[in-house]
Amino acid sequence: MTRVQVVVVGAGVVGFSTAVCIAEALPFCSVTLLADKFSPHTTSDGAAGILFAAQFPDIPLERQRRWFKSSFDHLRDIAQSQHSPEAGVMLSSGWQIFRDVPAVKEPFWSDLVIGFRFMTDGELKRFPDHKFGHAFTTIKCECSSYLPWLERRFRAAGGQVQQRKVNSLQELSSSYDVIVNCSGLGSKLLAGDDELHPVRGQVLKVEAPWLQHFIRDGDGKTYIYPGIHCVTIGGTRQEGDWRLEVDAGESKSILERCGGLEPSVAKARVVGEWVGLRPSRRNPRVEREVVQLRGRGVPVVHNYGHGGWGVTLAWGTAMDALGLVRRCLQETSPRAKL
Repeated sequence: MTRVQVVVVGAGVVGFSTAVCIAEALPFCSVTLLADKFSPHTTSDGAAGILFAAQFPDIPLERQRRWFKSSFDHLRDIAQSQHSPEAGVMLSSGWQIFRDVPAVKEPFWSDLVIGFRFMTDGELKRFPDHKFGHAFTTIKCECSSYLPWLERRFRAAGGQVQQRKVNSLQELSSSYDVIVNCSGLGSKLLAGDDELHPVRGQVLKVEAPWLQHFIRDGDGKTYIYPGIHCVTIGGTRQEGDWRLEVDAGESKSILERCGGLEPSVAKARVVGEWVGLRPSRRNPRVEREVVQLRGRGVPVVHNYGHGGWGVTLAWGTAMDALGLVRRCLQETSPRAKL
């Protein structure tokens, strides 16, 4: 029996999550992952990787909750297993603080994390410039470990990996039955998506083992996230900025802002600086279409545009992408048991 040929384009956290979901759920498919960059050179590698979420304007809230819950439950299972150290996944407790009381006090994911509550007045005294806050436990996922771990899991499921730059979907049309596009910012070219744009992020990695709790300013630009090997502090959110070079002025600003939240940051040794471009659009694109490529209609499943929430939503949108692949195959082979 000829195996169905599926290709996944992109080796970030969304691409590998999607490839693993397909390879493990559809063993009759031959799944190949193509990308020009792999860990440690992907945008995902430098991400803080802590699970929060923004609310997207045009996606049903229940679907966003499902994405978040799927990802949270998947990563929590890893964090509480023997795989936690090698996968780089851990539970992380701390505070999200606000200078003013937000219009919506409880985010839509508040019941999906662990132990969510409002901070007490006593806790807020530590942050005199802030009037309101959340305390809870979430997940931190360090992609420099998690991506290689996912790649091993993908290969164990029979997946194949090739390093190759894909310049157009036409290149793939003669070799694959289904194309799954997880190319992040690359979708600006591959999918002709003019809505997609970069949001530049710069962070520092510091050595500060005494820091045990995350602190995140509600503006999303200043944060301290302790991890397994180091602490990630940041950051920047610069719309439409394509610069990949480290900006010394931004590094200084990050140290000053984070020192304002946690004075001991001044004693931390900087061990790395990193810049990445978040693939952003008004809403993530998780949908399918049939594209005419070299004279035939080829099913294409898109899963990209997560912005700064790639780690947070990757497993959830990967499960949706798997469902879309199933539907593509069901339509081409109605009798297939998918």
